[in-house]
Amino acid sequence: MRIDKLLADAGYGTRSELKKALKKGVVYVDEQQVKDPKTRVNPNQRITFKGIQVHYQEHVYLMLNKPKGVISATKDRVHQTVIDLIAKEWGHMDVFPIGRLDKDTEGLLLLTTDGGFSHDLMSPKKHVRKTYRALVEGSVTEEDIASFRQGVKLADGYVTKTAQLKVEKVDEKQSIITVEITEGKYHQVKRMFEAVGKRVIELERLQIGGLKLDQTLKRGEFRELSEEEIECTKNG
Repeated sequence: MRIDKLLADAGYGTRSELKKALKKGVVYVDEQQVKDPKTRVNPNQRITFKGIQVHYQEHVYLMLNKPKGVISATKDRVHQTVIDLIAKEWGHMDVFPIGRLDKDTEGLLLLTTDGGFSHDLMSPKKHVRKTYRALVEGSVTEEDIASFRQGVKLADGYVTKTAQLKVEKVDEKQSIITVEITEGKYHQVKRMFEAVGKRVIELERLQIGGLKLDQTLKRGEFRELSEEEIECTKNG
């Protein structure tokens, strides 16, 4: 890897800023001064910038508690994006959201720089479980639970895979439920309830694979995943 790219990825400045810094002789690799930005280095080498050791991180894996009103995109001219929420700390890296949550949906969203990790979670062949909690207009019934279990026919004719629907609280006007699905069609949870004559009022994602939303994170807050959390997410 080029030394200027490594330093840029580590957050030490833009390529042009680092080119100037290198010329000033503030970068050392294994105690040897490096001035050429094209110099190839190994991240495992000892690299210092202005006397401070550089700790290079190839990939980042983040858990975000997404708030309402924020869109799952890398940039948008009108709306605030999930990248805007993490930009101060991780804006120097090419972080992107894994999948998406609707603008008005809250909860667990993962972001990464690792395309392979994202593909494993998003691939339909993997059948990664996703669990949501929803406030639903209307009384969710045993018949609805059975319909979700066998697969619901959506308005466009698509029949969903089996889903596990559980009722936490119910009255004549509203129901609080959790639902577990293994696919991610557009607005799927909302469309499934529409298919059984109900309307989702609020929706929150609680879990992806074996990874649960950290309840200590407030809306809009994020943190890095631990190695154990990365593995449990991969293994579902």
